[in-house]
Amino acid sequence: MVSSIIRPQGFGGNSASEPDGLHQAIASNLALNNISLPTTPLFGTDGIRGRVGELLSAPLALQVGFWAGVVLQANASQIGPVIVGQDSRNSSDMLAMALSAGLTAAGLEVWYLGLCPTPCVAYLTSISDAIGGVMISASHNPPEDNGIKIFGADGLKLSQVLQAEIEAGLRGTASPNISLRNCGRHYSRPELVERYAEALKHPLHAVNLQGMKIVLDLAWGAAVGLAPSVFESLGAEVICLHNQADGDRINVNCGSTHLDIVQAAVSEHNAHLGFAFDGDADRVLAVDHSGRQVNGDYILYLWGRYLQQKQELPDNLIVSTVMANLGFERAWEKIGGRLIRTAVGDQYVQAEMHSRGGMLGGEQSGHILCRHYGITGDGLLTALHLATLVQQANVPLSEMVDRSFQTYPQLLRNVRVEDRSKRLGWKECQPLQEAIARAEVEMGNAGRILVRASGTEPVIRVMVEAEAAELANHWTNELVLQVQQHLAA
Repeated sequence: MVSSIIRPQGFGGNSASEPDGLHQAIASNLALNNISLPTTPLFGTDGIRGRVGELLSAPLALQVGFWAGVVLQANASQIGPVIVGQDSRNSSDMLAMALSAGLTAAGLEVWYLGLCPTPCVAYLTSISDAIGGVMISASHNPPEDNGIKIFGADGLKLSQVLQAEIEAGLRGTASPNISLRNCGRHYSRPELVERYAEALKHPLHAVNLQGMKIVLDLAWGAAVGLAPSVFESLGAEVICLHNQADGDRINVNCGSTHLDIVQAAVSEHNAHLGFAFDGDADRVLAVDHSGRQVNGDYILYLWGRYLQQKQELPDNLIVSTVMANLGFERAWEKIGGRLIRTAVGDQYVQAEMHSRGGMLGGEQSGHILCRHYGITGDGLLTALHLATLVQQANVPLSEMVDRSFQTYPQLLRNVRVEDRSKRLGWKECQPLQEAIARAEVEMGNAGRILVRASGTEPVIRVMVEAEAAELANHWTNELVLQVQQHLAA
């Protein structure tokens, strides 16, 4: 696979006669920590993410590129390029170019893909001789946010150990421990995106979706150039929503966080099903023909059941997160399955899958990982395979869902907490901790509670799940009130 991606002419940087002093000067200047950083960790559950012009800026991206280049080189067996992609946000061009400048200053070659889904960067990094990949995106966040996601040479999210090394460089507590070579080069490589598209279709070469009408909500984001053509190439009739790259409107009242539009479109067009992606297309939620939402729990159950019947699911194991519904867990166990929960974040799901040899995992929010076909959460891959399951079953998605399980009432509320220190230090809030303890005692085995600071947005997430909707509603309101009074005020 490595040889199938051809390096552009001139790989290896500028002429070897370029003076070494220039490289040391570049390193010294970039190493100067003249940017303002928060005291809390930069890397969250999905890279570095924040408001552009506040946390995210061109100077920060430049430094991240440089230190990522230093760390990736120090941990590489041989030097190769770094693959960079981006979503459609207005700030993504700026951040991608600044990050590329940092990487080339570290002596690395950059292969710039332009607009593409996050899993495209991960896939191309894994099959080439790249030593890492970077995606500029804030996923499902609003247009004013952005983020930097870094992948290792294997296409997996960069380990926390290496993230910490990058952050140490940014904070001025580390220095380059490699001899920087010549300045690197930046190459535009949009043609490589087609390699990812072909990889999506390859395991489905015998599939024919002809006769299926499918609505795609592309959220004005990274999937606009790929999703329609991939589905159409497999024979589906496609109705597209929000299918232009638009940095002003990415994720705004559309996509996987706002399903009402795709639900209405499925009904209006009498479609078989619909799919809603987030801004970087690493996750997807489905809608059946009646307009009912089909979240990640149902997708995992249906896909898991299919793999289980084919004896392609080792130990009948699915890895999910603490957000997975109890109804899903108990139904999966009833048919001989095993569910392991991790902290919220697809990197934790991915790590647990690798440590246990699991082949299927994901999150209720629609990040689904199936190692039979991909290496990371992939909305397009998931949507294609779910459509295939429906087509092969020859029954509506709604009927497949009805036969699976009933969810327990689960309420999730997000409370905006702008103060980063208060948000990340929510466990120190005594009134909130006392309220959580009271709720856990009163609900006992009839429910469960999850309070956490989001790693991707400035919010505290409060989730309460209970056998009775009244119980879930009561304790959700009580805990939200405590967060509002003591953290958000």
